[in-house]
Amino acid sequence: MKRIQLAGYAARHFDWSVAGKVATITLNRPERKNPLTFDSYGELRDLFRELCYATDIKAVVFTGAGGNFCSGGDVHEIIGPLVRMDMPELLEFTRMTGDLVKAMRACPQPIIAAIDGVCTGAGAMIACGSDLRVATARSKLAFLFVRVGLAGADMGACTLLPRLIGLSRAADLLYTGRVVGGEEASAFGFYNRLVEPEQLLASAQALAQELADGPTFGHMMTKTMLWQEWNSGLGECIEAEAQAQAICMQTRDFERAYHAFAAKSKPVFEGD
Repeated sequence: MKRIQLAGYAARHFDWSVAGKVATITLNRPERKNPLTFDSYGELRDLFRELCYATDIKAVVFTGAGGNFCSGGDVHEIIGPLVRMDMPELLEFTRMTGDLVKAMRACPQPIIAAIDGVCTGAGAMIACGSDLRVATARSKLAFLFVRVGLAGADMGACTLLPRLIGLSRAADLLYTGRVVGGEEASAFGFYNRLVEPEQLLASAQALAQELADGPTFGHMMTKTMLWQEWNSGLGECIEAEAQAQAICMQTRDFERAYHAFAAKSKPVFEGD
């Protein structure tokens, strides 16, 4: 069985830091509002795939440097070259970007996006692919694909966004590409909470630490079932949850919680 440690991972196209069991990914091209390149897309996809095997990372924070989250694909390094590609090359690229979101959803660790400033295009889809979103009121969310003559159907937007905010609101954002402020995005449920800019990273990391200190096997199962049950009927969902919960009831964390409750103390979870 493959098991790895990622605390010492040396990232090439973004910043990677680890404190305890919480990893933080920081897109660090602040002079251009942290756009993605072919290389950063690929490395992020591969890293999230590897997180499936990491035993030392229990939660991930995803953020951007310099007061912005991510402005999407780099205009000069991605958009320009795409115009000159043929169909097989274009399909290879669009599948790679979608694979990043799939890898985020497949990795067992909860992912918390810490969003300030610009969060557009592929950056908005990274936010969608995260499990929780902490943001600022001054953040600017936009699905800009239509603004460059493309469909709103990109990186899973037409399935993820309606499930987060509802079909009608998703249609509004995907058809118009309009910019949504933090207050509005929070009001329709895209953001889980709003904080002040100076508190953003600390708040997201504190939430990640809270999850990392919890029953991490149970969190993994919750993430798996949230993803799996989207495409299942009610009967299938209930049966799948019955099996998942029975598995969790065999963990030592469940036993620890019982003994702590009996002793009127706080359980200390170890993720096994």
